[in-house]
Amino acid sequence: MNFGPQHITVPRACGRAGFSLVEVMVAVLILGIALAALTQGVTTALSSSKESELQATAALLAAGQLETLRAEGQLTDGETQGDCGESLPLYRWRQTIKAAGLDGLHDVTVVVENVQSSQEIYELRTLLFQALDDSSAPAGSTQRKPKSNRKETR
Repeated sequence: MNFGPQHITVPRACGRAGFSLVEVMVAVLILGIALAALTQGVTTALSSSKESELQATAALLAAGQLETLRAEGQLTDGETQGDCGESLPLYRWRQTIKAAGLDGLHDVTVVVENVQSSQEIYELRTLLFQALDDSSAPAGSTQRKPKSNRKETR
């Protein structure tokens, strides 16, 4: 046996055995750009979702105000406004009723606004008809009673 100093040879690695600093920096840069783009995408999606919620709420408020107007039955020309209560403090509505040219026909516009910025969020415009009552019928006109299609049986 030979116990003397020996020459130990370490096998050489084929090629490189790690990453260089430049490669690590490029990988971190790419990861940073991807993370920034992902953050921007999530922010845009949340903003779009909030805007959609705002539009849907405003549309429902305008439609509700219009249905309240229909249920009351009396259409008076002019402009009225109000808030949407404590549950929706960021909104207020404004409705305008104008005669539309024909007796009993009214042009109704309901606008929902942001309270803080007074910016219009949604506008709903429609025509409503209010039947004339007997007292407002022109003089000399007669109203006919509708005929029934039922036959009498004896």
